[in-house]
This record gives sequence, structure tokens and C-alpha cells, in this order.
Amino acid sequence: MNETLIIGSRGSALALWQSNWVAEQLRQKHPHLTVQIEIIKTRGDRMQQAALNTIGKGAFTKEIQDGLLNGSIDVAVHSLKDLPTDPLPGLRVWAHPERFDPRDAWFGRGGILFADLPEDAVIATGALRRAAQSLHQYPKATVEPLRGNVETRLRKFREGTMHGMFLACAGLDRLDLADSLTERLDPKVFLPAPGQGALAIEGRDDERTGALLCVLDHQQTRQRVVAERAFLATLEGGCQVPIAALAQIDGDTLTLDGLVADVDGTELIRDQESGNRAQAQTIGEHLGRRLLESGGDQILARLRSAHA
Repeated sequence: MNETLIIGSRGSALALWQSNWVAEQLRQKHPHLTVQIEIIKTRGDRMQQAALNTIGKGAFTKEIQDGLLNGSIDVAVHSLKDLPTDPLPGLRVWAHPERFDPRDAWFGRGGILFADLPEDAVIATGALRRAAQSLHQYPKATVEPLRGNVETRLRKFREGTMHGMFLACAGLDRLDLADSLTERLDPKVFLPAPGQGALAIEGRDDERTGALLCVLDHQQTRQRVVAERAFLATLEGGCQVPIAALAQIDGDTLTLDGLVADVDGTELIRDQESGNRAQAQTIGEHLGRRLLESGGDQILARLRSAHA
């Protein structure tokens, strides 16, 4: 018997690539499935001129999750870094497919490398994490706000005068646009967002949905992002806080590198935690608590009071 599964997706080229890729994987795993895609406009899509840290949690996910809860769609395909760490009752992330490149891509005008920028460089980004790390390395730099989908930001870069900007390598790879980047930034120099490059395939928390979606899960990707998001949740972070994290696996050992910073980059606290990859959640929580005890709690208190 044929079944129909409806995937809710944002309308950007990247979101549709991701949803179509998941749809094709599901058709291959379940030949009886008919998979359709329904475009849903989120609050973050509607508020293109607003800074991400002013929109609040779930800027690119809430309306899609509402569709899951009311039954108008069956599956959500999220960029994991957009998904709040607080789970919604009745929903479950059933799968994290194998991760794409988690690094940040740097676009330097005239091919200038990030390490070779002048001290008074103009850097365009809408992400507090990228701004904080840039200002930590270039305290005299100017950060210009930049938002929009991949194509919009590439156009704004071509038309602008800034020294450079960032995009996620994963999105560029998925859209076959990576030829235009200047360099892929080493995470030792520039740490990516928790979950960057990974997808979250979410559905209702029921047996039928789980049976259909869990076949797309990639164990090492799940372990890596569980550690990163446990770190993020321990710091109670989101788009309003400059937090970065990346987990790597070597054999059975998972090493998590994480940081928290002031928005102006004046203070940046960074550390690592390693352990057995089966303990990914615990590793993330331990590193988060250690950064809080090392001064991260004071950074977060300052950020909260600034937004009060």
C-alpha cells in the first residue's frame, strides 16, 4: 500500500535542496512512499531586515514545527544549527544524516585571506558568533550586519565594499557554489556553530514516523552533534549568545572544542573535553559547566542584563 509523506521546508534554495535530498533518501529506503514537499514561510524568513538575535528562538523552525503538531506535514528537515535545544513535547528528531563540512567559509575581497586582513578591516556577518571571533582577532575591525540566504549574501558581497564575509561550507557544497570561496577556515582558528553542517530530521514522536525516518540516522554524526548541543544547552545559548563548538571523533574518542565570548570579542573563553564517544551528552555538559566556572557565567550575565 502506498503511503504519502509530506515534508515541510523553508523556501530558500538551500532548504529545498536539503528537503529534496531527504525526500530522495526516503524514496530509496521505502519504495512504497510518495514524498511531497510543502513550503512554509518562517518568522526568520519574513523578518529579513531584523538582526537574528532580536527575533528570538525558533526563528526558522517554529512554523514548521507547528505544522508537525497540527498534522499538516509529517516531516521537518532543519539545518540543525537553527533548531532550539529545548525539545517540543510530541516531536522527536529521528535522524541526523551524515554531516557535511562543518567549517566556516571565508570570502575575501580580492582573494585576501582571513589571517591577512588589515587591523581596521570591515567584516560582514549577521552571526554574533562570527562577529565575536572576528573582533577577538581584529579588535579594531568594523562588523557590518549581513543577512539573507546564500545567494543574497553572495550578491551583497559582490555589490559591497567590505573586506570579507562568511558562509557555511556545507551550504556552499550542497548548492555547488564552493568554487567562489577564498578559504575554508581551520576550526583551530575559527570555531563553527554547534551543529553546523548537520541536518535534523524531525517528526511526530510515534512508532510509524520513527520506523520511516530512523533509517537515515548516522551514528557518528549523532554523537558529535549530541555533544555540541549538550554544550550549547548547558550554556543556555542560542542566536543571542556567541557560542561555538565542534566535536571530532577518532576511534572511540570524542573530543569537543567549545567557546563562549562577549559580543565585542573582548573576552573569549575556550577549552576542550575528551571521552568515550558513547558519553557524548556527558562530555558536552562537562565542558559547558567548565566554561561557566571559568568566567562564562559572567559573560552570560552581562549579555542577559544588556537584553533585559
